[in-house]
Amino acid sequence: MGAPSPGYSLTIRVEAPATITATSELAAAVGAAGGSVTALDVVESGHDNVVVDVSCNTTDTSHAEQIRGALDDLEGVHVRKVSDRTFLMHLGGKLEINPKVALRNRDDLSRAYTPGVARVCQAIAANKDDARRLTVKRNTIAVVSDGSAVLGLGNIGPEAALPVMEGKAALFKQFAGVDAWPVCLDTQDTEEIIAVVKAIAPVYGGVNLEDIAAPRCFEIERRLRDELDIPVFHDDQHGTAIVTLAALVNALKVVGKQIGDVKIVVSGVGAAGHAIIGLLQASGATNIVACGRNGAIARGQEHTDAHRVWIAENTNPEGFTGSLHEAIVGADVFIGVSGPNILAEEHVASMAKDSIVFAMANPDPEVDPAAAGRHAAVVATGRSDFPNQINNVLAFPGVFRGLLDAQTSEITDEMLVAAAEAIASRVSDAELNPGFIIPSVFDPKVATEVAAAIVAVASAPAPATAN
Repeated sequence: MGAPSPGYSLTIRVEAPATITATSELAAAVGAAGGSVTALDVVESGHDNVVVDVSCNTTDTSHAEQIRGALDDLEGVHVRKVSDRTFLMHLGGKLEINPKVALRNRDDLSRAYTPGVARVCQAIAANKDDARRLTVKRNTIAVVSDGSAVLGLGNIGPEAALPVMEGKAALFKQFAGVDAWPVCLDTQDTEEIIAVVKAIAPVYGGVNLEDIAAPRCFEIERRLRDELDIPVFHDDQHGTAIVTLAALVNALKVVGKQIGDVKIVVSGVGAAGHAIIGLLQASGATNIVACGRNGAIARGQEHTDAHRVWIAENTNPEGFTGSLHEAIVGADVFIGVSGPNILAEEHVASMAKDSIVFAMANPDPEVDPAAAGRHAAVVATGRSDFPNQINNVLAFPGVFRGLLDAQTSEITDEMLVAAAEAIASRVSDAELNPGFIIPSVFDPKVATEVAAAIVAVASAPAPATAN
């Protein structure tokens, strides 16, 4: 961990002596300070001095300051400006609205707006279902958050959540052609969130709930699914579960084990952990031990959270009551959706032969992937700078594309399992190895095949019932 990342990319504008070695000395200084140079661009040149933009990846903000200092310390070098390339990408936001139709003359205006639009309004008033056919509703979803559980940052509020929701919307469009819009709410009251989402629902063909803290998120999703006629999907739960299952399907192929035979330890019993457990069981897992902050969850314990009660009643068949470190001994699979650095190398070493470790806490995983890799047969994280990134973007664009295309409001376990299998199948047997169990997020066929899997399940005839 701690490798330079594009997430902490800088462009440092420096003035340096006009010598033949100027740029190489700048690159050497950045490298010596632990940075990774990605570009060197001379933007001004004179007889005595040159101005160079040094672009580099760093590990965090303090490391960025160290690199700036290393350049400033070079003889004759002066740092003029430091630009954070991540902040530059976000200037003015990451989204805009463009019309799909040209408004070139009065005729176009008369059809797109008044007077022609009135006839379309009357048609929808007579048949509300026509809104799906004649408005943006057919291809638009709301990305809804209250800012209470944003990434690994916690309860940072709706304004601070907005850059994440913008990014989510951009991913929907990029990977599945779905138009999405961030809806960040200035309330964390369950009833108010439900009421607001219901009130804005006429505009949207679906709702993607995002970064809403547990246990509130469970009630919000359940109620909205019951009370709306459009699909409601909590990505932190079900998107994470889909991609985790997809990765596990292929990881088990690598080690030659079956999901019904392995012992799985899940660290984290919030929204993601609960959904992962449910989907693994729907896929045949029978021996799952879930661990919270106080250790394993088992029958007979008292829990005020209904979802922990469900976990207690439906997992841990042997009734184990020890700590996470004790639970992991002899386990075949570890799945972490909890917090950073809760496992050490010796804990991974205590797992079964040919073990699988999914350490998905972001930005810092539950265990150092390099240390885990010395003992586990397969290691995956949620990070892009290690192999096997388990990333929700593999799931949610295609899932919503499929739900919109199928015009269904129902989301079933069968759909989620089918989506996971579609993702897993994008890695062929010829490609499969311990460092490649999950397709790239840039695989252009992932979203298409996930959508097709959703539509196939939604379109399948209901099983016949006995008379």
